[in-house]
This record gives sequence, C-alpha cells and structure tokens, in this order.
Amino acid sequence: MYFLWYLLIGLAAGWIANLIVKGGGSGLVINLIVGIIGGLLGGWLVSLFGWIPTSTAGTLLTSVIGAVVLLLIVSLFTRRKPVKTV
Repeated sequence: MYFLWYLLIGLAAGWIANLIVKGGGSGLVINLIVGIIGGLLGGWLVSLFGWIPTSTAGTLLTSVIGAVVLLLIVSLFTRRKPVKTV
C-alpha cells in the first residue's frame, strides 16, 4: 500500500516541479519518473541540512525540491536551440 502512496506523491511532485521549472506538463510517465528520482534527490539534499520529513506534506515538499533541482540540472545539459524563421 505504501508503494502506491509513494507513486502518487512522486507523480504530484513531478507535475508541480514541471510547472515550476517549465510552465507546462510533460506527460504522466515523465512526471512520475521525475517525481520519484526527485524524491530520492530531495531526501538526500534535505538530510544534509538535518531535516527529516515526517508528514505527507513534508514528503511532498522534499520531493518537489528534489524534482526542481533535477529539472534544473537536466536543463543545463539539454538546451533547446531557437527555431529559425524565414
């Protein structure tokens, strides 16, 4: 049961982070992957500061922080080239 709950939190975190960084959605699967990886990254980052999230809101906030950091890192390496118009 907890696995399903973590998937839902990861999906929500990926969607929120995608809205913060890009301003649009990328799809269900991409948001889920970004949210889950972001949750791991966010958990590691906030543990460096001595904070351990204990509630659902804390877990969601941690996942969103990690997902935003992940999307910012990915955007550094995958810059889109401007489209030339004639």
